[in-house]
Amino acid sequence: MGTHRHHRTPAREENGAPSPLTGRRLTRRGGLRLAAAGAAGLVTALGTGGAMAAGHAAAGTGGRAGGDPARPPQDLPVPGEGLAPGVHAHCAVTATTLWVEPRAHRPGIDDPSLTTPVDLDAWNANMQDTETRRWLTGELESQAVLGSPVIVDEVDGDWARIVVTAQPTPRDPRGYPGWVPTTQLVVDEDFAAAAASSPTATVTALTSTLSRTPSGSAPLFPVSFDTVLPVLGRTGRSVRVAVPGGGSAHLPAEDVVVRAPGEQPPLPSAEDIIATGERFLGLRYLWAGVSAYGFDCSGFTYTLFRHHGITICRDAGPQMRDSGLEEVDRADLRRGDLVFFATEPGGDSIRHVALYLGEDMILQSPNAARSVEIMSLSEYDPDGEYAGARRVALAR
Repeated sequence: MGTHRHHRTPAREENGAPSPLTGRRLTRRGGLRLAAAGAAGLVTALGTGGAMAAGHAAAGTGGRAGGDPARPPQDLPVPGEGLAPGVHAHCAVTATTLWVEPRAHRPGIDDPSLTTPVDLDAWNANMQDTETRRWLTGELESQAVLGSPVIVDEVDGDWARIVVTAQPTPRDPRGYPGWVPTTQLVVDEDFAAAAASSPTATVTALTSTLSRTPSGSAPLFPVSFDTVLPVLGRTGRSVRVAVPGGGSAHLPAEDVVVRAPGEQPPLPSAEDIIATGERFLGLRYLWAGVSAYGFDCSGFTYTLFRHHGITICRDAGPQMRDSGLEEVDRADLRRGDLVFFATEPGGDSIRHVALYLGEDMILQSPNAARSVEIMSLSEYDPDGEYAGARRVALAR
C-alpha cells in the first residue's frame, strides 16, 4: 500500500499501476503509489449514522458514553487530555484513522472521519466515486477500532503520532504508526485496568450500537465488527461494557461473544475464516481500513484472522515475509491459504493479498474501484504477478 517513508520496509499494497508520489516525504513501498484499477463495485450501507447522531445528542457529553453510576460525568477522563510522548491511551471512537502526516485531510470530504464521534457512513458517502476514494492511497496508514490500545509518540497541536500495539509491523516493534486527532484518544486508567482483568465482549455483528440502556432505547454511537471491550455486567438482553472515556454502556447480547479473562477464541478452521470473510461481500474497499466500514486488502485478511484469535502482520508484504507462516507451493494450495501478488512478474514488492477458496477462486478486497468479492485467481492475475502463498496453522 502506498510508498514507504525513507528507510522503512514496504507495507500494505493495492492492485494497480505504479505512479510516483512527488512533493512530500515518502511513506511507503519504494517511492511508488499504486493506483487502483477495475470496474466500480457495490457499496454496503451500514446505516449507523442516524444512531450516532441520536446517541451524541442523548449523551450530551461530547460523544462520551456516560451512564456509569460509579463514575459521575465530572470524573470521566476527557478525550485528548494528558497525551504526551510515552503515554498509553485508547481509541475513543468507532474507528480512528491513522494518517501519514497530520492535517493532510481534504476539508469537506474527510471531516466525518476526524470528529468525535466519527461518522464513517458519512465519510464513505463522500467518496462514492473511485478517484475521490483512490486519493487516500498513500495518505493513510491504518485504522484502530474503539478500545484499541496505543502508545503516544509525539503531539503536534491537535494531532498525535501513535503506534497501535495490536497491529504488528516490521516498521516498529511496538506496533503500527500514524497520526490521529488527539480528541479521538483518551487516557483512562479505569478502562485500562478493566481491559487487563475483566471478561471481554467481542463484537461479532458487522456493526452494533452502544446504548445507555439495556433495551437500546438511548443509543450512543456505533461499534464495528471485532471491537473488544471489557465486560462489567450482564442483563437478559444486553452486556454492559466499559467504554474508553465514557464509563460504561450496553451492547445487545446477540451482537457479541463474551469470553473469560485471558480466554482466546477457539482455533478456527479454514471454513470458519472463509465464512467470516464472506459476510463482508459487497463492502466497498477503503485504503487503510480494518473495520466493517471498509477494508483494504491486507486489513481484510488481518482482521479475519485476528477475529479468530490469530495475529498476523498488518500489511501484505510482512504477512508474506514476517509473520512466520508456512510457505506453500502453488500446486499445493488449499482453502484458507493466503496468496500474494507483486507489482510485476517476478518482482519482490508485494502489492496485494487475498484468501484462497480452492478451485482457482479467491476472496479479496482488491482496490478503490471495487468491493469485497470472489473471483478467479487466474482472471485476477492475467499478467503473472502471483508471488507465492502462505498457510496459517488452522484446525482441520
